[in-house]
Amino acid sequence: MEEFLFYVKLGIQHVLDSSAYDHVLFLMALAVPFTFKSWKKVLLLATVFTIAHCVSLALSVYEVMMIDVAWIEVLILVSIVLAALFNLLYTLQKSGHKSVLLHLIITAFFGAIHGFGFSNYFKLLMAEEDHKLSPLLGFATGIEISQVLIVVVVLVFAYLVQELFKVKQRVFVIGMSLIIIGITIPLLAKIITS
Repeated sequence: MEEFLFYVKLGIQHVLDSSAYDHVLFLMALAVPFTFKSWKKVLLLATVFTIAHCVSLALSVYEVMMIDVAWIEVLILVSIVLAALFNLLYTLQKSGHKSVLLHLIITAFFGAIHGFGFSNYFKLLMAEEDHKLSPLLGFATGIEISQVLIVVVVLVFAYLVQELFKVKQRVFVIGMSLIIIGITIPLLAKIITS
């Protein structure tokens, strides 16, 4: 049980660490189009992200599938930009109709990319472990806890901005998505040019 809790804490730290801005930005992009009324949808998306993240992590840990770390860093930032662009696309559509299935597929794909991004560090931690399932499950639990926390913070922030300052949801989603893109593009450019 102690080992499991260690990996739960590691999963929480992985997402809430100040250097894990990529995770936070992606979760922000994932959550900003939603309100408390649709909390089940955003929780489902966060869970799909966690599952895909942990499946790709498991594939890497068990050496079933390996991806070059240099590509992963770029793909993680690209996934954030694409998630924010996805928000803009659906928000700017006149119908406002969102495809939940498409959102789920995109979220799962990005979750897998993010999982491969953490795999090298996780493999180093597990080098001495004989059994890998318990650490993976603990880590997945920690990720899910921290992601739910971030999603709740984003939903509370959205509610406060929209209610206190009377900002329309559409304007909020566009503004936040543009901010996320504005933060991510320079980081992406830095990685590509280095």
